[in-house]
Amino acid sequence: MASALINESRMTCAPPVIITPEADAWDIDTNAYADCGHFVDWDQFPMKTGPVNSFHIEIPQLQKDLKKMARDGTWGENRALRAQAYNQIIKNINCRIFTPTATVYHDVSERLFGPGGLDDHPLPDFLEGCLMPMYCLNVRGETAVKKILISIGNQYPDITYCPALPAVVALLMHFSEDEAECFERACRLISCTEPHKTYIDQSFVSYEASNMTFGDLAKKYCQAGHKFITTHCENSSEVFSEWLLWIFGDLPFEYAIRVFDVFLLEGNKVLYRVALALIKQYKLHTEYEGQDIKADIQEFVKNISKHVCVDKLLEKAFSIRLFSHKEIWLLNMANRKALSQSGITVVQPRQPAHMSVDITNFSSEIVTAQEMRMVWSWIPERYSLYAPVLLFSTMEHGYSLQRFYSHCEGTEPTVLFIKTTGNEVCGAYLSTDWSERKKCSGQVSSYFGTGECFVFTIRPDVERYEWVVVKKPEMVKTAPPSPRSRPRSYSHGSRLSPTPRRRSLTMTSAPCSPSQSTNFLSVPGEGNPNRLSPFLSVRHFQLPSKTASMFMSGSNQGFIIGGGGGQALNIDADLNIGRTEPCETFDNPPLCEENFHIQHLEVWGCQNS
Repeated sequence: MASALINESRMTCAPPVIITPEADAWDIDTNAYADCGHFVDWDQFPMKTGPVNSFHIEIPQLQKDLKKMARDGTWGENRALRAQAYNQIIKNINCRIFTPTATVYHDVSERLFGPGGLDDHPLPDFLEGCLMPMYCLNVRGETAVKKILISIGNQYPDITYCPALPAVVALLMHFSEDEAECFERACRLISCTEPHKTYIDQSFVSYEASNMTFGDLAKKYCQAGHKFITTHCENSSEVFSEWLLWIFGDLPFEYAIRVFDVFLLEGNKVLYRVALALIKQYKLHTEYEGQDIKADIQEFVKNISKHVCVDKLLEKAFSIRLFSHKEIWLLNMANRKALSQSGITVVQPRQPAHMSVDITNFSSEIVTAQEMRMVWSWIPERYSLYAPVLLFSTMEHGYSLQRFYSHCEGTEPTVLFIKTTGNEVCGAYLSTDWSERKKCSGQVSSYFGTGECFVFTIRPDVERYEWVVVKKPEMVKTAPPSPRSRPRSYSHGSRLSPTPRRRSLTMTSAPCSPSQSTNFLSVPGEGNPNRLSPFLSVRHFQLPSKTASMFMSGSNQGFIIGGGGGQALNIDADLNIGRTEPCETFDNPPLCEENFHIQHLEVWGCQNS
């Protein structure tokens, strides 16, 4: 375990890089790559390939133009053009200075294999149990892939788990002149040092963090598909952990290679997009018969051509408005830290999120164990690793706002449940410590919290309402930090009062350093960032309406969840009377009867110990 952590730290350091001027034009002579493809078994090959034309083409200087070519499939049916484009794209990836080259491969392969071939050389340990897709390569091509993987294992002893690498090497093999060129290209992807861009996970922690990140994205951007899978599968995390294999394993070659075109330019962000689009298409085109949803999705992806063409699939994928590379990277780092804190550093199965709720010992005055399991499946993956723990209950601690604050402070996130005297149940997932309210003096405090907050109803109907920006990401424009909006005063309900005070940006949503409390699972630092993730902070956003980021607020007169045109929840100081209205932050209807009396109120946290 210790060595795995050491390896992880080595892989995340920032070595010197070679930078290629972006303004350089890329001149392509396709004749140089006219002979590529001699590793392919053409009898098995599914695609029609156009003739190799002898012509000259100049790749655009601007990255956005090159990206458009890849997304549009400009080089889709010309193998020589695609091969040369791959060569130029990969050569312009910033990577470590001592990244192994084709010359290194000649030396290593001669030393490792010599006249004996592959017989005495098993595949690297980091590929144990991993899928080995070969995409219609011939025997020569399959042998070359195995030699390259063994050579990479020799040159990268820090790699401990890398299930995507065989597919990446096999796809590169299709468009490489020889083994050495394919080896060098794969090494450049492994050694990429570009900020917030990742090509290949190289440890179990980073691989599992990517799975958790995909689960988080599916909860937000594919709610219907996520709900369908969690409803029909006891271990949904096992299904979502297959997302990368859907692309690099199950997708037919003609689909996988189009995804790969964009992947080389954009990194793993495009993989998240395509996997989300696959879930959406699965939900749209199939009728699940209730046997094995994991196998059912796999079968759907393998036969995707029966349901949607590759152009339409990519169109659907790119229409999903994910946040930036950096923002996804920050979420991935938070998931990685949570895994490390929970002791998951080597290959091992991850407990399903809902199993964190012990159904035999769970006790609540408001929700059943099954209802808590459902809510627990909604919260971010890095927190659902932990069991829920009761922090505050009006039954145990009384109807006191000050006791509410004192029992909740020092813990983030928290889940609020309210049961009304009319037996309706609603609540909110709150990402930030309630002590943040102390950052503003006076009776009227600032709104705080992050875009991970959401509100929900349990009874009579089950619904969840995410941050409105998740559905409308075009609302977000990056901008310098701006003063935060204050909520309406409890005594002057119609007043919005801005605060002139500005907070410095930190890498945690908590009001203090994570070291001051063991209950924080904050995002690791990244030096001197000028932006934070919208999942994790909204203080740097310039929104058309400030009411789009009113998450939570508290004072001595009560607390508020959601704002703008109304408040999703407004609870008085006696924890006795509440009001719920539609609000702009969550775009929600009233969560229960608009004016209600509280029968019970509970706050739950994560047992981070």
